[in-house]
Amino acid sequence: MKKEEKNNGVSLFSQSEYLIGQDPIEEIFALNLGDFIAENLISEDLAKKIGANAKDKKSGLISQLKELISIYSMQNTLSILSIDSNKEAIFTSIAHSIKQMLEVENCSIYLEDTDKLRLVGTVSDVEQSLKIDETTPAGKAFLNGETVFEDVIAVPMHCNLKSVGVIVLQNNSEINEGYINLVESIAILFATSMTLQRTIDETNKLIEDESSTISELQHIRAELTALIGDLCDYQQNFVENLAHAVDTKGGYKVFHSRNTANTARKICRQLKLNEKTTDLIYYAGLLQNIGKIALPEEIFASTGKLSPEDLKKIQEHSNIGVHFLMNINFLSEVVPYITYQKERYDGSGPEGLKGQSIPFGSRIIAVADVYCAMTSDRPYRKAMSKEQALEIMKSETKWDPVVLNALWEVVK
Repeated sequence: MKKEEKNNGVSLFSQSEYLIGQDPIEEIFALNLGDFIAENLISEDLAKKIGANAKDKKSGLISQLKELISIYSMQNTLSILSIDSNKEAIFTSIAHSIKQMLEVENCSIYLEDTDKLRLVGTVSDVEQSLKIDETTPAGKAFLNGETVFEDVIAVPMHCNLKSVGVIVLQNNSEINEGYINLVESIAILFATSMTLQRTIDETNKLIEDESSTISELQHIRAELTALIGDLCDYQQNFVENLAHAVDTKGGYKVFHSRNTANTARKICRQLKLNEKTTDLIYYAGLLQNIGKIALPEEIFASTGKLSPEDLKKIQEHSNIGVHFLMNINFLSEVVPYITYQKERYDGSGPEGLKGQSIPFGSRIIAVADVYCAMTSDRPYRKAMSKEQALEIMKSETKWDPVVLNALWEVVK
């Protein structure tokens, strides 16, 4: 190392023969020194250690990429109805689910195919392909990345990088804004998941290519981590929009599912549960009435006696919801919490599970659900005070006393 270079203010990073790749930030991270360290504190001996640790940077990058892929591969991310390929039957199932949830005339899904949009899933006969231009609502939505409201509603399957397709809704009457938000969240979740999968495929090719450079691997790592971060945000947005749609269809004046979920999350934090478990219980609280999304709105609007058929649909709605959630990969872990939320600590629930045999998440949701119901206005009664609700709950044997005590601490 030349003495005159030191005197000219050139940092040790650019001088050192031990550092590789002209990437000082990477060298710091290679030694796990943190986000920043002043260059004038780096001795030549320390630089030698950093360089020795970073010489196998490429294999280290490859290991990181493999780890990301193993966690965020297709089977773990692609959301509604467990997509494992681009088969048209799967997209038709998605279109059917959206049609059923929104009670619209038709839902069709188009994916980009060179210079056109190709139909991959629909409930009835529609055009097999559409031009990607401004002459159709679907083309406009695809190009601009914004929902178009014309004779049909075209929702772009769009993420931060690009559009991958369009969901087209046909209906003779206006669609509730909350349902449109749900479809938009489904569309962006699909677009991000599909883009992530394509990026994973590109990453695998780079990993297998011995001639791939450190720069290429770093670039693909940045793309992967950005998409993964987006995906987590979009998953939560989807769950919240789905819960909103359930509450809207169920006719709740206040958003009961959200209140239950927020109360359940406060209980989890009071009990010091880990972040992942807390998130799953929060999602389960939001989606506890998920089966109602598949029921027609007239059932909830009816003020008269329900028919035996409608009564059976309502009684079975939780089973429909569980089946639906089992097909949403990132939500499948919440299924036990929802399935057993009607069980009671004293064994008086429908399955007769008792005490610790009931999943802890189910016991938390049960307490949060009843408390929020009692302290909210209903068509047949006014809301109770929190003191009155807690007094009634404490007088019963249905609730886990540990959870009930935690509830008291967070609402008092």
